[in-house]
Amino acid sequence: MTDAEYDARTDAVLASIETEIDAWLDGDVIDVDQHRTGGLLELQFPDRSKIVVNTQPPLHELWLASRRGGYHFKFVDGQWRDTKDGQEFFARLSDEASHHGGKPLRFSGI
Repeated sequence: MTDAEYDARTDAVLASIETEIDAWLDGDVIDVDQHRTGGLLELQFPDRSKIVVNTQPPLHELWLASRRGGYHFKFVDGQWRDTKDGQEFFARLSDEASHHGGKPLRFSGI
């Protein structure tokens, strides 16, 4: 993958997350504050816990950090996959958001 392809893919992931959070806010599903600075997106949940998603351009990876741990993802066969267990990014993000939010939350992905 070229640097330009990586940038486009990760930008689409972050934009997708932002769109989903906006829909949750509009639908009164859950109040999650979001703040994006470049390739870093921070989500703060009602209990003040956070999930951070950030890009790692030199490695062509996408990282996710929450109070339950840190996860690294590589783009493999058309999906962002955890480098340790192969779980798809949006599935992991949904699991972490559900844990932090205290209710089932699902990111549909891009």
